[in-house]
Amino acid sequence: MDDLLTRLRAGLPAEALLTDPDVTASYARDMASFCAAGDPAVVVLPRTVEQVQHVMRTATELRVPVVPQGARTGLSGGANASDGCIVLSLVKMDRVLEINPVDRIAVVEPGVVNAVLSRAVAEHGLYYPPDPSSWETCTIGGNIGTASGGLCCVKYGVTAEYVLGLDVVLADGRLLSTGRRTAKGVAGYDLTRLFVGSEGSLGIVVRAVLALKPQPPAQLALAAEFPSAAAACAAVCAIMERGHTPSLLELMDRTTVQAVNKLARMGLPDTTEALLLCAFDTPDPAADLAAVGELCAAAGATEVVPAADVAESELLLQARRLSLTALETIKSATMIDDVCVPRTRLAEMLDGTAAVAEKYGLTIGVCAHAGDGNTHPVVCFDHTDEDESRRARESFDEIMALGLALGGTITGEHGVGVLKKEWLARELGPVGLELQRGIKATFDPLGLLNPGKLF
Repeated sequence: MDDLLTRLRAGLPAEALLTDPDVTASYARDMASFCAAGDPAVVVLPRTVEQVQHVMRTATELRVPVVPQGARTGLSGGANASDGCIVLSLVKMDRVLEINPVDRIAVVEPGVVNAVLSRAVAEHGLYYPPDPSSWETCTIGGNIGTASGGLCCVKYGVTAEYVLGLDVVLADGRLLSTGRRTAKGVAGYDLTRLFVGSEGSLGIVVRAVLALKPQPPAQLALAAEFPSAAAACAAVCAIMERGHTPSLLELMDRTTVQAVNKLARMGLPDTTEALLLCAFDTPDPAADLAAVGELCAAAGATEVVPAADVAESELLLQARRLSLTALETIKSATMIDDVCVPRTRLAEMLDGTAAVAEKYGLTIGVCAHAGDGNTHPVVCFDHTDEDESRRARESFDEIMALGLALGGTITGEHGVGVLKKEWLARELGPVGLELQRGIKATFDPLGLLNPGKLF
């Protein structure tokens, strides 16, 4: 420990090192339940690429594990510390280095908060689409680490589609530049895409070149109430089959609607079994909403309420934004699942989740990015009740098994971390797992980067 601190201090300012156990303990974990976390030896908050390189060289020389972190808003334990590790918190590397309206790119450091970047590029008439629900606090580095998504994914895609190039400090301290600044480029293997979603297990992202889009028009939304989840999912399929491109297509089940009603008194009918929210940012959003409204009615919607203007749209969308907050009021703890299935199997996913809730005697609310089949079943439980906690974990696993059985994936945007690493092996299969472990060994032969995650 003394040797570690001495070597780190040789290349870092005093304020970059945190050693007080009461302080370092606050960096031990992210927001996931049921994920073990250790006690870090030290927390380092670098401000420069050179400082990150110094940390990694020191870690390699002394064989000390390193756990990279952003804002710790993750939901899979991917940022959890291991005993005796260096926690490398990148939140102080928070500069927007460049915004280029001609090339439509931004160059940023990993600690830039998503919302800060979004507002900065908006001043240039540009748009950075990925918008995780924690966008006011989560960082771009964390978004890249987990390949995060958001409400707009149905039209604009996930983080991976906006990362053009990266500067990455490797496990031994070398600096690697991947990708490009150009609109096109296919030179060599796509190492950039390999790092996106790698959860800090292959290298430390210290700079990113991000693609931007022109700022779209303000979106208009509608809300449609359905007598069953199956009817709402049928509407989703019809909307996508007809070729519509909504900027948002979200679904809330009865449990979630009732929780939001109780929290915010939004006046949604208690008889609503599913609420579908759809928005368009097209040149004529009212016409698009009218067409979607007809499809919802044909699928069995009991009421369709289009917004007259942007202000009304925001009121309608507020219900979705309050979903997780509302479900957290039901019990003392929640486990937020992240299972993505083909749109055609979405109804089976929701009905199957409801059956799991009944089987285990638990409250499980589902809010979903319905347009891309990404469901977030939220298991509500009393963490002080040992039996209920056990049932919560078992129900969580059963929901993941259901997603795989329906041709889906165990995570659409939250990552694997600690929470789902056993399930990753099931999804990948033995050959896929062997190859992925081989890639990890190539980039991190000593196994120092974020140990115990993914595999």
